[in-house]
Amino acid sequence: MNYLITGGAGFLGRHLANKLVEAGHNVRVIDDLSAGEKDALDSRVLFTRGDVRDQPKLWTLLHDIDVVYHLAAKVSLPQSVLYPREYNDVNVGGTVALMEAMRALGTPRIVLASSGTIYGDQKRQPVDEQVPPDLRTPYAVSKLASEHYIFTLGQHYGIEAVALRIFNAYGPGQSLPPAYPPVVPQFLNRIMLGGSVVVFGDGKQTRDYVYVEDVVDALIAAGERPDLNGEVINIGTGVETSVNTLIQLMEDVTGRQAHVLYNHEQSGGVRRLVADIEKATRLLGYRPQWSLSEGLRETIRLDPRFRELVAARSHG
Repeated sequence: MNYLITGGAGFLGRHLANKLVEAGHNVRVIDDLSAGEKDALDSRVLFTRGDVRDQPKLWTLLHDIDVVYHLAAKVSLPQSVLYPREYNDVNVGGTVALMEAMRALGTPRIVLASSGTIYGDQKRQPVDEQVPPDLRTPYAVSKLASEHYIFTLGQHYGIEAVALRIFNAYGPGQSLPPAYPPVVPQFLNRIMLGGSVVVFGDGKQTRDYVYVEDVVDALIAAGERPDLNGEVINIGTGVETSVNTLIQLMEDVTGRQAHVLYNHEQSGGVRRLVADIEKATRLLGYRPQWSLSEGLRETIRLDPRFRELVAARSHG
């Protein structure tokens, strides 16, 4: 099989690309490297630096492609509030540009990496795919708009379209930007360095943390399985974990005590969010293999940043 991954040098993209080439597939990646790491890609992956809105470049990459994984996007929720036009241009405009290019080349299938943030704050948990969206950020708006575009244009262009609403993915290699870093690598880094962990709110807010390898397995299944056209599918674990419990698990796997500071003036976001994954199990054969404790241990084992901290501690 021949695959194109947009945003393929990013956190999810490079894990997906590397697993596909390991399985013997041909993989092309386009990424502007605004947040990606080219060096983390397997040497067998054909990498092109570029913007997903650059249609001439897309035309050259889409020849003979069987499935496109559309992962290219800006992903920070707080930044999307500050820069909504940029998030709309890249996330929504990039999706439309890609669909037009796929029409021109006759590419048959697209799998969109969408987001569980679309659900917002829901009284009934876990949330299934029938729950009406509660859009709290421009990022969530951009992901829902992208879903509508792949399904609507897919009908007009004869392209099979599948959207996976991915919940809180984590794992080795997840970026740690200076502004608004993801919770799991941020907290692990702070705890292992002996710094303070700042929790917004009371830490009782819950999320569904899903290890990157489970997400990759779901993406691969969504690219391979028949009869998925028009489907929206949750990808999580179905396990609800509070921020306080997450910190306790990190203390267990690192052997270090966390110095926790609570900022009650700052909102911790939606109160509860956990995925109903029955549909993923039924349509994709998806069964998460990694518990949160196991995933955290594997993240520390495989991520060079955390390995170095463990080594430094053992020699200290």
